[in-house]
Amino acid sequence: MNEDANWVDLPIASVDVETTGLDPQNDRVIEIAIIHMRQGEVEERWSTLVNPGCDIPEEVTRITGIKTEDITTAPSFDEVVKEIQTRLKDRVFVAYNLEFDRAFIKNELERSGASWEELSYVDPLIFARELHRNQGSKRLGAVADRLGIEIGQAHRAADDAVASGKVLYAFAGQLPATLGELTVLQGQWATQQENERASWRNRREGGPESVIGAPQADRGNALGPAYVYGEETDPVRAMFLH
Repeated sequence: MNEDANWVDLPIASVDVETTGLDPQNDRVIEIAIIHMRQGEVEERWSTLVNPGCDIPEEVTRITGIKTEDITTAPSFDEVVKEIQTRLKDRVFVAYNLEFDRAFIKNELERSGASWEELSYVDPLIFARELHRNQGSKRLGAVADRLGIEIGQAHRAADDAVASGKVLYAFAGQLPATLGELTVLQGQWATQQENERASWRNRREGGPESVIGAPQADRGNALGPAYVYGEETDPVRAMFLH
């Protein structure tokens, strides 16, 4: 993927999975959606229920509406592997709370004996945590609502995936233009956020207030909301350079 290209113009695959639980090592995918988008628009929607080979827990049914009887005739993950690989190929992989979806898909592919192709990854949640820092919940539904984005049926893969992509595009005016710069900023903010969470956990448990070895973000050099841009820490210079 060309990191110098404007990411809005690149083809993305906005992905969402519904699962039997939260553990990608032991729980299974029961629904997957891969939505092809470009320049803020949906080009193609694809989703399928997946038979995980086990019953769906009642709590999952309560949240998603997907029942065990709904997936008895659905294909297994093995049967949709090639379709998934084709739909992800040569696209930027976008998912809200990306590590969750990526871990489940990666483990399902490996169980099926398929390879996992490394892609460019973008997580709108990381940007929502900064750009909506003081605006309440960072759940997909809450962020989408603040941005005026409708989610047809929350906790169903296709509608959540569409909303995830639209949230990312809605932030475009506040983010770097190129894919390379976007992923650099994403990495910086992800590290900063993890350090903040670790510091909070340590304070709550009575430990030290900072994480040894973890980089500390300098909010005094912020350009926009917590904006640390590449290697340039002077906000005025960064504004002119970028």
